[in-house]
Amino acid sequence: MTDSQKLDLILAKIENQDTTINTLKDEIKYLREDMTELKGDVAELKEDVTVLKEDVAELKEDVTVLKEDVTVLKEDVAELKEDVAVLKEDVAVLKEDVAELKEDVTVLKEDVAELKEDVTVLKEDVTVLKEDVAELKEDVAVLKEDVAELKKDVAGINLLIENEFRPNIKMIAECHLDLAGKINFVQLSRQEFEKMYIRVNVLESEVKQIKRKIS
Repeated sequence: MTDSQKLDLILAKIENQDTTINTLKDEIKYLREDMTELKGDVAELKEDVTVLKEDVAELKEDVTVLKEDVTVLKEDVAELKEDVAVLKEDVAVLKEDVAELKEDVTVLKEDVAELKEDVTVLKEDVTVLKEDVAELKEDVAVLKEDVAELKKDVAGINLLIENEFRPNIKMIAECHLDLAGKINFVQLSRQEFEKMYIRVNVLESEVKQIKRKIS
């Protein structure tokens, strides 16, 4: 191989190297651009990770609170289960009571039906009683008039007793005392004494009759 050919070969290799170098430069340029973008992305990722850490910290706190709430809820559920068990028993008792009440209501309905019939009969009886009361009122009015007349008669009898009988009775009583005191001293015929005795008995019977009428 001549020197000229060797030189051409070397130049060709150099040109190839230049092409390779240029290519590498372009690739390095692209890599630098990619690195810049990656740095920006990494910065953003760091910020996102920081935010995520804060979010995770908040979530941990929320989970802690939720755990406490779940514990409380479990206790509440346990109490509710007990309450539900008690309520079931109460409902069972209430069902029995309602069944009894239904029977009682049925009986009451029958009783009310009977009472309605009785009330109807009573209404009829009350109507009859009203008529009887009206008649009684009329009779009472007549009796009041009769009582008024009797009061007048009693008043007249009282006046008669005060004005006529009492003086006579008093006089007879005085005479009777005088006679009782003087019977041993005054000699009266048996016939006159018997007449006076009969007269006193008659007056006493009349007074008793008058007293009966007044009472």
